[in-house]
Amino acid sequence: MVSNEEVVREAYRLAEGDVLDGAGFRALFAEGGTFNDVPNSLTFRGEQIPQALTGLASAFPDIPRELLVVHAVGDVVAVELRIQGTHLGAFPTPIGEVPPTGRRIDVPTADLWYLRDGKIETFNCYNAANVWLAQLGAEPDYSSAIKAANAAAGG
Repeated sequence: MVSNEEVVREAYRLAEGDVLDGAGFRALFAEGGTFNDVPNSLTFRGEQIPQALTGLASAFPDIPRELLVVHAVGDVVAVELRIQGTHLGAFPTPIGEVPPTGRRIDVPTADLWYLRDGKIETFNCYNAANVWLAQLGAEPDYSSAIKAANAAAGG
């Protein structure tokens, strides 16, 4: 029987830019399994799961993930990693796309994988979205955020 760690390592392999097998990645999930992009409040289910991979690969076609530490404890696999790549395609945000910059990213990330009977039930990806955007040159607009917060507070 394949271990939970082996299932997770296979998921990362299938998500690499030079492999990119969305159908194979999806097949590792249990029926009703979810892929949660936690920093961006996005949840992918079913056929949305491979679309999440292809969407990211369209912006970073050479995307590799460097697994730094992998801990498997029962049905949970925790991974500290770095998402890397070159920004060669449009990167979607809630208010529009960041056009390709050609910049390299190296984003610290922690992933939690919850499995049952050799299938992924939940994958929670905690990437440092603020670092990601800063590396693309899309710094946060703190001035607008402060103005909006003051207006909401009645100030």
